[in-house]
Amino acid sequence: MKTFEFTTYTSEETIRLAEKLALLLRPGDVITLSGGLGAGKTTFTKGIGSGLGVTRMINSPTFTIVKEYMGELPLYHMDVYRLENSDEDIGFDEYFNGNGISVVEWATFIKEFLPEERLDIDFQLKNEDERTITFYPKGDAFEKICEELER
Repeated sequence: MKTFEFTTYTSEETIRLAEKLALLLRPGDVITLSGGLGAGKTTFTKGIGSGLGVTRMINSPTFTIVKEYMGELPLYHMDVYRLENSDEDIGFDEYFNGNGISVVEWATFIKEFLPEERLDIDFQLKNEDERTITFYPKGDAFEKICEELER
């Protein structure tokens, strides 16, 4: 599969990229986010929420694992970091096959539960403001979405 690389220089640019992505997503789509602390994962999720019409404040679900937000489509924001070394299934299939968009931070800890078709996104902080955001589409539908984002 082809990869797609974007560079943003402000949090507003990161949010705008995510808003554009949100407009191309369909119910049941799964997005995974990886990258170090402060790389822009939650900011990106805020952009997806904005693009979906979520009006509630979006913040990291670190202590609750999953936060649900209502917009034009439901947004399921997951931070599964605390599930490292656990085989606990908290009903991922219900989210991943549901009527909303699932955004998963630290997805490597639940890789056995992830659907084969998904969009993996990696964030690399280049300096305080610049970040490289690389999209790794898994499946033709996500590759088409990434091609549309490049336009």
